[in-house]
Amino acid sequence: MKKIHFGVFLSLVLVLGFCSSCKEQKSNNKLLLNEVLVNNESNFQDDYGLHSAWIEIFNKSYGSADLAGCYLKFSSQPGDTASYFIPKGDVLTVIKPRQHALFWTDGEPRRGTFHTNFKLDPTNTNWIGLYDSGKKLLDQIVIPVGTLKANQSYARVSDAADQWEVKGGSSDKYVTPSTNNKTIDSNAKMEKFAEHDSNGIGMAISAMSVVFSGLLLLFVSFYVVGKLSVNLSKRNAMKAKGITNKQEAKEKQLGQAPGEVFAAIAMAMHEFQSDVHDVEDTVLTITRVKRSYSPWSSKIYTLRETPHKK
Repeated sequence: MKKIHFGVFLSLVLVLGFCSSCKEQKSNNKLLLNEVLVNNESNFQDDYGLHSAWIEIFNKSYGSADLAGCYLKFSSQPGDTASYFIPKGDVLTVIKPRQHALFWTDGEPRRGTFHTNFKLDPTNTNWIGLYDSGKKLLDQIVIPVGTLKANQSYARVSDAADQWEVKGGSSDKYVTPSTNNKTIDSNAKMEKFAEHDSNGIGMAISAMSVVFSGLLLLFVSFYVVGKLSVNLSKRNAMKAKGITNKQEAKEKQLGQAPGEVFAAIAMAMHEFQSDVHDVEDTVLTITRVKRSYSPWSSKIYTLRETPHKK
């Protein structure tokens, strides 16, 4: 009986695991298709000065991603799919974190790494797919026919967002090749602050309040630290003299240094920092003069007697 129950339990676990694996999972890929322009009449120009359709790829991660070895695939008719292999060996295929790469779909791969061997078709529905080096689908997009007019792009609302929209039809939704799909032209906090304090009086009062509060806090801190230091000095002096009566210690001024001491210390520090004191060198060096001996200068080898004449 136990074996039957165990078998039923194991079967349920396998079924639940299979069902969970069949569910649609959110993609964790670094590279995504971000913006596509199908019909380029007077929009962005390529490095040859030509107006061609383009595909923008976005690296949504915070680390670099390499497109080398990946595939860009395109189809406008059933059963007709073009595939472009992104060459290896080009350092420009490495996309920096949160940056973009632009591929020109001009059908001229000999013009460079970022020129594909296919062209987008503005008269038909365009399917575009991005695959990794193992031909695993990373991202795909379908642009229905008639969705875009000339110089309009089909793009995500913001980089790596799930929603897509048509850009280029109004001034607030403009085409953004090789840059963020959504740019912020204003600062909402600054505008709100300017609305409530146009002359800056509130800002001035706030800034002065912060400064004076900081100065007051510093004064209180130094005052408290000074009091604690004096009390600790008195306590150590009483302990060293063996006095326990605070009144007696106060009469003898234990732990209190006269003002002359502080004045002398301050003057010494001032002179030391300003280099106004004299510096005397009292080191005497005595060097013995050494003469080298030479028989040519020795007196014992000189003539003492006059030679006799015969």
